[in-house]
Amino acid sequence: MLDALGREINYLRGSVTDRCNLRCCYCMPRGAVNWLPSNTLLTDEQILRICRLATGLGISRLKITGGEPLLRPGLPELIGRLKQLPGVEQVTLTTNGLLLQPQLEPLLKACLDAVNLSLDTLQPACFSRITGADGAKLLPLLSLLRDLTQHTPLKVKVNTVILGENQSELPQLADLARQLPTDVRFIERMPLGCHRSGNPGQTVPPTPRQLLAQLRQKWPDLHAVHEVRGNGPASYYASKTLQGRIGLIAAVSDSFCASCNRLRLTCTGQLKSCLCYDYGADLRPLLQPGVTDQQLEAALKAAIWYKPAAHCFADATGLVRQKFQTEIRCMNEIGG
Repeated sequence: MLDALGREINYLRGSVTDRCNLRCCYCMPRGAVNWLPSNTLLTDEQILRICRLATGLGISRLKITGGEPLLRPGLPELIGRLKQLPGVEQVTLTTNGLLLQPQLEPLLKACLDAVNLSLDTLQPACFSRITGADGAKLLPLLSLLRDLTQHTPLKVKVNTVILGENQSELPQLADLARQLPTDVRFIERMPLGCHRSGNPGQTVPPTPRQLLAQLRQKWPDLHAVHEVRGNGPASYYASKTLQGRIGLIAAVSDSFCASCNRLRLTCTGQLKSCLCYDYGADLRPLLQPGVTDQQLEAALKAAIWYKPAAHCFADATGLVRQKFQTEIRCMNEIGG
């Protein structure tokens, strides 16, 4: 289905939980977190119903997110059922990887297509600072990454958020694309939710464009490639010495809104057509007994048709922010 601006919307990112076993500095606040009550989260049947109707409107690719999605009980079974929906071409998973090994076999049996592994550092001490977790958890995660790329049929990508805390390591993280057959994608941090104002005094990280110039010092032949390597907005770069690709997702400094193809479904049933704004279609009342598929489908169509033209992350004047309320929830609540 096309939105009012003619963009084809074929990709749905669905959050299945707000819970996480890490406290990454860019995603959620440190300390005590008030998790959403379990009875407010969508059930498997509700998720499947929404996705079944969405595929009828042209959604063909599903991304399962959180929080940490592997904390949701029965996730492999849910993924297996999503894969069986008519029109679904691909189901992929974004995870921090710490709970992946015990669930890997059932996920493979469910025909999961790909995994995006969040990895922001190669140093245990920095891992602890960024995630709030024991730095000793990093080494098994790196071992898992190698196993996934070398011994499973899964397509594997590494997602790295560009931070002040890890900026000295970014070339080393990019080097994973030389060591392994994996794409390493660097994501510009968005001023969103509980961290939308930033943290005064922190080191300002490089922009994706500045990082690209830095990486070209290491790989002078790094050049843009126009390849379909996923469902998202990354710009990919290749070098003859790399097994994988280096990707840049410049959500703020180089907006990709004109070609945005996605919707986001929160774990509580809000359908967001743009991550930036706090509004979306509340699907939960339409999932109650007596509400027809036609009524739910109409809400999906409206969310697609009225998808905003662009976000306002880089709105220096504040005029757009004054007109539209930007999202104040943290990433774990709305799905990354």
